[in-house]
Amino acid sequence: MAILETRKLNKHFGGLHVTGNIDFTLQPGEMHCLIGPNGAGKSTFFRLILGEHHPDSGQILFSDEDITRTKSFQRIRKGISVKFQVPGIFKELTTRQNLVIALQHHVPSGNLAEEVDRLLEFLKLSQDHAQLAGNLSHGQKQWLEIGMAIALKPRLLLLDEPTAGMTPDETHATGEMLHRLNAAGMTVLAVEHDMAFVRQIAHRVTVLHLGKVFAQGSINDITADPRVAKIYLGEVDA
Repeated sequence: MAILETRKLNKHFGGLHVTGNIDFTLQPGEMHCLIGPNGAGKSTFFRLILGEHHPDSGQILFSDEDITRTKSFQRIRKGISVKFQVPGIFKELTTRQNLVIALQHHVPSGNLAEEVDRLLEFLKLSQDHAQLAGNLSHGQKQWLEIGMAIALKPRLLLLDEPTAGMTPDETHATGEMLHRLNAAGMTVLAVEHDMAFVRQIAHRVTVLHLGKVFAQGSINDITADPRVAKIYLGEVDA
């Protein structure tokens, strides 16, 4: 059974057809990357999965349950969590306080401090636990929000350009974190532009172009496909 499936998913904004009949399947335990040029429909597709947008037609299934019209907070309760491109952390609170807020309703109070410490170590933020989150480096802020997203122990983690603005070392460390989460059973779907990062984590890659699935396969299949190179160079219209 697929953990996530979309069937003929369509979304229009006025006269603009942003997603067009997207059929997509994500298997449990998979790390899958969505790539494509700007305007390909990646962010809209993400927001359809999250319930922030509702499709004009088509279906979204989570573990074979139809969630097409389910509210966003209900999808989160079912096991979907997300980290957006711009960190949504509480900048005036400390790193530790941010994680306490994320964990407090999901961990018994007696275990809260231990769980926060474990998460700080996983995120490489132990030494910055008392630092105001707004004073963290850009990469550390990204890691903190990943920590807040995984505090829910989701079955499916959605990541919208998780390494944007990171150094190469931070990007690689992020990939290692995701491998550890995946080894523990978490399924990951990431929108990403950094092809080195995609190569590091992706079991499969889907290319979106003009709101449609343009190609799909391993990273080697995708990088060897001349059609994919052409859409990034602006030479393919459909």
